Amino acid sequence: MDVYKLVSLIAIAICIAMLLFQLLRLISAGNPVDYSKPSGSIRDGVIYSFTSAMSPFEKESAFMHLPTYVAGIIFHIGTFLSFPVLLTLIIYPKVFIESALLSSLGGVVFSAGAICGLAILIKRIVKKELRSISGADDYISNAVTTVAQALSAFVLLTGGGYPLYYIAFSIFLIWIPIGKTRHLLYFFYARYHLGAFYGRRGTWPVNRNINE
Repeated sequence: MDVYKLVSLIAIAICIAMLLFQLLRLISAGNPVDYSKPSGSIRDGVIYSFTSAMSPFEKESAFMHLPTYVAGIIFHIGTFLSFPVLLTLIIYPKVFIESALLSSLGGVVFSAGAICGLAILIKRIVKKELRSISGADDYISNAVTTVAQALSAFVLLTGGGYPLYYIAFSIFLIWIPIGKTRHLLYFFYARYHLGAFYGRRGTWPVNRNINE
């Protein structure tokens, strides 16, 4: 096996092992004990948390910055798609070699994701209010993710640059459970607990009739 592919496989194993460790810690922590009398449905609150509450129009920080919100969605779509593409390139690269259409589509998606990631990074650097609340982790997490998508697009569109692609993606994989990129795991738990908390109190789902 190509040494660069081997490095990527090792990085995948390390990433999964570290995320599994964090997952076990989350599971062992269990749910927080709430002694208050429930006023609503935890189930309905959790469902709302993962559905309607995700709408940009339910969050002031999103609907007031729709271009950034859309860019973030595209950036995350590219990120999640990059993982199966990496595995395919390691195990059976002929899929992309034999299908120009698939390679082109993948290249376009990852190019868009990389452009959006770069735009978000530039905005964080340029805007004073964002820069003031940003740390090294914010910049590194964005940068390694953006580079991984940019190189994913490059190898699919040109058929070259594989060594650099595997090395960069390996760095990205190792960083995932270390930096803020680990929110790909914590996101689901955060949304669950948020929905359970407000659902139990009858605050979620939002009752529009009351608000109006």
